[in-house]
Formats: sequence, structure tokens, C-alpha cells
Amino acid sequence: MIPDQFRCLLVDKDPISQDSTATRSTVVSLPRSRLTAAAVTIRVEYSSLNYKDALAFQGHRGVVKTLPHVPGIDAAGVVVASQSHRFKLGDKVIVTGYDLGQGSWGGWSQLISVPEDWVVFQPTNLTSREAMMLGTAGFTAAQSVMALQRNGVEPASGEVVVTGASGGVGSLAVRLLAHLGYNVVAVTGKSEQHDALLKIGAKRVLERREFSDDTPRPMLSAVWAGAIDTVGGGLLSVLLRSTKYGGCVTACGLVAGSQLEMTVYPFLLRGISLCGIASADCPYDKREKLWDLLANSWKPANLSELVTEVELQQIPAQVERILAGKVVGRIVLRLPGISEDALGGAGTDF
Repeated sequence: MIPDQFRCLLVDKDPISQDSTATRSTVVSLPRSRLTAAAVTIRVEYSSLNYKDALAFQGHRGVVKTLPHVPGIDAAGVVVASQSHRFKLGDKVIVTGYDLGQGSWGGWSQLISVPEDWVVFQPTNLTSREAMMLGTAGFTAAQSVMALQRNGVEPASGEVVVTGASGGVGSLAVRLLAHLGYNVVAVTGKSEQHDALLKIGAKRVLERREFSDDTPRPMLSAVWAGAIDTVGGGLLSVLLRSTKYGGCVTACGLVAGSQLEMTVYPFLLRGISLCGIASADCPYDKREKLWDLLANSWKPANLSELVTEVELQQIPAQVERILAGKVVGRIVLRLPGISEDALGGAGTDF
């Protein structure tokens, strides 16, 4: 049975501000009729906070298409209504990527309604909370590892470096690679996180300033068997110029810049591969395979390390932290069961 009301974090235009682009975020209770009709309705148990969600919280036009809006590109929970032959009431499911939390209302809500092609079954060996400890970040890290393996980078190949290692994708990439037996070098700009990165599996940690190289040399000393880059910009250029013959570098972020300034020499003289990682529209069969791996043979033993759990009313403070570059690891959002939550009230403004 679908509840008549649900609680969510709603972003809308600020009716008071003189700035036409200003937004206001409020935890509110809404009638079920506000959900967009789709094949599968899910009672969300857990979601997460990603950088893209923080932008959606601000009403960023590059992420949010229309207002009002509910952020949250990740969700895990239980099917409560279905017009799909694939999913039935009570099924435990996961939704990550596609248009969730961007063009469509997202996972920062007790209920979501989505197309069946966005939904995958939650593997038996994964709880909803664990699924969101991973979320899009873990899914992206897993795609990156799969790309390294596809290009012949194995644990015996040598050191594999991860940039932005204290972030969501980076920290999960470190622990996933370590779990699979790779010799991981973590690169971070947060010196206070060295011990934490060693604890989750890095063999050694480099400061970002130690790793950077602003020289215009087209090639650098060949050091890395492979790399997972989460930041882009100059660090990606350094990785490509310093990867060994036949190595592979994956790219999934641009927080350090979207420009790639370098020559083609590393590709022509060392035969390296640059693999872009795009999670939102990952094909369904590959998506199922990756979630199965993450729930079983690829599931890190230290998944709960560097995880902070919050509730809806705590999200604004965490948004400020992630936009300021102060978040370490993963932020997991717990959505209370609808029977646990008093649905009345005018809501809480932020």
C-alpha cells in the first residue's frame, strides 16, 4: 500500500528574494499525487550525497531542469507499487544514475516513482545502507576498475594511483583496488587524511603538491601501471605522461579542470589507454553485472570506513561541507520509514 503522504527535501524558487535565480530548500510533507506517474514506485530507505546533489540543492541550472525539485541521484529501498512485469511488491531495489535527481525528482524523498528500466534488483548480499555507501560513487569506482582490467592492468602490473583519494569515488576506488590485491598509491590534498587512506588499503599516500608537475615536458618518467583519476585538469595530464607502456588511465571527474593540456606522445610512444567513465547511462546488463560484483567478490571488507550517516534535516550542513571540499568519504542519507515519521507540519526551511 502506498502512503497518502511522503516527506522529502524540496528545492524551489525563493518567493521572498529579489534575485530570480535564488532558491529555498525545505523539508516538507507532500501528497502522493505530487509524484510523477511511472512504472515502479519505491519507498526509499537510503540515499546519499554526491557533489551533483549539492549543486541540485542550490538549484544549479546545469543539473536541475525545472523547479520545484527533489535532489538525490541515488536511492535504495522497497517496491510499494508496480506496473512492471519484472518487479513486484516487496522487491528490494537500487536506482542510480539515469535522470534521477536531475530531470526527475530524486532520492532525497521517502517515495520515488521511476521507469522500470532505471531499476535493478538489490543483490542478496547487499543491504540498502551498503548499497548507498557505494551508490554512484562506488559504481563509478567499479567501472574504473573494470576498465583497468579490460586493458590488462592487473595487481602484478605495478602501482596503481588514485587521485582525489579522500573523496567519495576516490576512497571507494582505493578500498576496492586494495581488496582486489592491487598496490595502491593514494593522492590527496588533505594531509590529515593520510592515516585514514592507509587504513582503507593504500600502500602509500602522496600529497597533491608532491604529485603535480607543471612542466611542459611531453613525457615524464614512466611510474604507474595504471590510474583512476577523479579530478581532471593538470593531474590527469601528469598521470597520462607518467604511465608505463601499455598502461591505462580512467577519467571520471573534472573538479580540478575540464581542459587537458598535453601532447599525443604518451599514446603514440607508450601505447597507453585513456578510458572515460560515464555512470549515468551505463547499459543495463553491465549495470547488473557491476552491482553483482560489488555485492560479492568485489565487496570491500571495510565498507563502513569513512562513511557518515545523516537524516534530511542534516543535509544542508553537509552540502556546505561538500561544496567547500571538506567532505571525506561518503555521506549516506537515511530516510525514516513512513510509519516512523510524523508527516504533518509546515516543513523546515533552510
